[in-house]
Amino acid sequence: MKLAWDTFEKFDAPDYSQEGITNFYNFVHDETLRKMFIAGHYQLFVAMEGEKCVGMISLRERKHISLLFVDANYHGNGVGSALIKYVAKYGIEEEGVDVLTVNASPYAIGFYHKRGFLDLGPETLLDGIRFTPMELILKKHE
Repeated sequence: MKLAWDTFEKFDAPDYSQEGITNFYNFVHDETLRKMFIAGHYQLFVAMEGEKCVGMISLRERKHISLLFVDANYHGNGVGSALIKYVAKYGIEEEGVDVLTVNASPYAIGFYHKRGFLDLGPETLLDGIRFTPMELILKKHE
């Protein structure tokens, strides 16, 4: 969760109110979230370079991307795209889903659009967190 917080603080926090920053901090530092990962309610996938975690993505409810963060030093190197490709394949093959959803932060909207995600609605503000709901229709591998 350190990677998630550090990346959020650098890139996302400037677009958020103090309420949103505090709520995100509480979310990634919550003991309940850790227990949900351990219990398998969230799937967590990481990108490693040697012993260093350089990217992470988690799925909630089999198809919803809840945390996608890449170390600042690795932005623009394809880590985020590789993580999305991996969870798309995982979603199709292991979870039987045909769509991925995400609530994209203002900072990440362009990233998701470039990877084929489409907006499901306008930007929303909930508990100080700004996001645009999006989805990616997955193609089944023949």
